[in-house]
Amino acid sequence: MVDHEVDTVAGTAVVDAHVIDRRNSPSDGVLARVRNGLAELTGALRRVAEHVLSDPEAAARSTIVELAERSGTSPATITRFCRAMGFEGYADLRLGIAAETGRARLAGWTVDIGREIQPTDPLARVLDQIMAADTRAMHDTAALLDLGEVERAAVAIAGASRVNIFGASGSALVGEEMQFSLHRIGVAAWAWSDVHEGLASAALLGVGDVALGISHTGQTRETIEMLAEAGSRGATTLALTGFPRSPLAELADIVLLTASQATTFRPDALSARHPQLVVLDLLYIAVAQRTHDRAHAAFRRTAQAVDGHKAAKGALS
Repeated sequence: MVDHEVDTVAGTAVVDAHVIDRRNSPSDGVLARVRNGLAELTGALRRVAEHVLSDPEAAARSTIVELAERSGTSPATITRFCRAMGFEGYADLRLGIAAETGRARLAGWTVDIGREIQPTDPLARVLDQIMAADTRAMHDTAALLDLGEVERAAVAIAGASRVNIFGASGSALVGEEMQFSLHRIGVAAWAWSDVHEGLASAALLGVGDVALGISHTGQTRETIEMLAEAGSRGATTLALTGFPRSPLAELADIVLLTASQATTFRPDALSARHPQLVVLDLLYIAVAQRTHDRAHAAFRRTAQAVDGHKAAKGALS
């Protein structure tokens, strides 16, 4: 079967650029790479990606001709898809997918994560689906995450006089968690969800300060505006997002990537929340490590400050 569209020189150039970006990605994050690259692919390449994600085990067993026929493309398109994902050829892609799905089976993960949750499904089945999706998203995030970027972010926050955290809606809740954690160890941090207040605060940042923008899609206009304002004032800018080529990621000095695994009633933006919290927990601990004495003393004082509001033993018995 032949492709239903012609691949242009421009399209090939885009694929080559993707190869450069992804060649150093961890080999054990094949499906995470495909999910995160899906939004950047169009036409025949997107059909290949969707088919691989719909049934990774079948893709790992297929020959290049079989995968081309099942995805309605051609062997040449499969080869271009492999290059777009950072592989030399189809054999390497198959081995990567086979290794990943094999680990999933050994770990006891649910294979049909993409299955829709039905209104009549028992809660035990729903729980399995949620746990499997979150587990896969966590592992995919670990595969995608660049620990060197986490290190850079931690060093910047540890030395900052002020940290601003920007996010809207669900991302704002994640940002508030990070702000609370940093405050507990003595880092001056503020979380902003209102764009007017956030822009005003961002305008007061300068060199040596840090601004963190949180958006799964990386396309939330308010968050982009606030992070851009902070960057224009000289602050070091961080982005926590699921899309490395999003507008938010493009303007950030440091990008921290997360994966997600959507399920029924939990689209990507919601399913990304737990991986986002894990990455921010890692960042928070990395900051605490680099400010150990100050962080330890601050944590002890803040714990003592609220200790008097804990219920006395036996008071509720």
